[in-house]
Amino acid sequence: MSPAPVTVVGIGADGWSGLAPASQEALRAAEVIIGGPRQLDLLPAACPAERVPWPSPLRPAVPGLLAAHAGRRVCVLASGDPMFFGIGRTLAETVGPDRLHVLPHPSSVSYACARLGMPLEQAEVVSLVGRPPATLTAALHDRRSLLVLSSGAGTPAEVAAHLRDHGYGPSRMTVLEQLGSPAERRLDGTAEDWHHAPGDALNVIAVTCRRAPGAPRLPLTPGLPDDAYEHDGQLTKRHVRAVTLATLAPAPGELLWDIGGGSGSIAIEWMRTHRTCRAVTIERDPARAARITRNAGKLGVPGLRVVTGAAPAALAELEAPDAVFIGGGLTSPGLLGACWEALPPGGRLVANTVTLESETLLTYWYGRAGGELTRLSVAQAVPVGGFTGWRQAMPVTQWSVVKPAPAPTSPPTGDPAP
Repeated sequence: MSPAPVTVVGIGADGWSGLAPASQEALRAAEVIIGGPRQLDLLPAACPAERVPWPSPLRPAVPGLLAAHAGRRVCVLASGDPMFFGIGRTLAETVGPDRLHVLPHPSSVSYACARLGMPLEQAEVVSLVGRPPATLTAALHDRRSLLVLSSGAGTPAEVAAHLRDHGYGPSRMTVLEQLGSPAERRLDGTAEDWHHAPGDALNVIAVTCRRAPGAPRLPLTPGLPDDAYEHDGQLTKRHVRAVTLATLAPAPGELLWDIGGGSGSIAIEWMRTHRTCRAVTIERDPARAARITRNAGKLGVPGLRVVTGAAPAALAELEAPDAVFIGGGLTSPGLLGACWEALPPGGRLVANTVTLESETLLTYWYGRAGGELTRLSVAQAVPVGGFTGWRQAMPVTQWSVVKPAPAPTSPPTGDPAP
């Protein structure tokens, strides 16, 4: 096999002395070494290559920087394991995984688990590198152990404040700095009384979640309490929301279009089912679009994309979805047709309505495309004088369908004609 054009070397806080012989040899033989300034400073004079610091922002610069040094022996320095929340993913997407030679080093998470006596498979890792603290929210569950990848010296205080603000002040926090180096340091405390001054920028934060009495409990299953959302009444209510998410059937990595977002509840709970689930919500009212953004941050999915505009026009430039939910604007001309065309075979479409006009439209599409047409009815017990009775909510008509694969226009090669 010809040598890979890009070698990626993981390096820890212990620097050159902590590298395996193969990693040291790759760096000695390199003509160009690309890395962060801190990583480049860890190398000795025995590495004579040209040293190139990463520019900022990093990701957009990768293709051009590699192209500028094409034909030379290039090494890229990475923190710890390059394929664990590291530069390895970007490089694999840029040059292809078959053109990388990766020499990993123990990750900061491996070091942290070793120091804490924590089984690695039991730790949930949340990265705040380049991400807001709200990313942490969806992982907050009583007695859950988290390892938070820090973006700098100020991250521990930000995490402590976020835990306090979300009812997790009693949570234990341990900050592990400079893992693997002689300057390694450990700081302990709780979020509610975190008093440590900012320390080293290279740190990992271990959190043992403890929910304060009376703090809201937000499960991962669909159907969060209605009062978890800021809304103006445009909200798919809890029980209907749970049925709708079950019908949409999210799976890891899938993309949802949520049309007529309202308060964003469907898109938010879609994304909460798995950290790789993605969603775009389309809402024509700017005030509601801003509200969706706030709800997404509050409930731990700040990556929700909010498009302010009217469908179907606002759908034109979007990535094709795996599933579509229509909670508003059903009677907009061409909307259902545009959504149907955008779905790939096997994609799911779910539409809810409470009006007769939209119900007529769903009935037509049900007759044309099949699927299931369902009437959802929910009643709640309320006081009636000195007694208790049922108050019926407006019934919801739901159409759900899976787009079939197109029928073949001719028999497959080798099959006899009918």
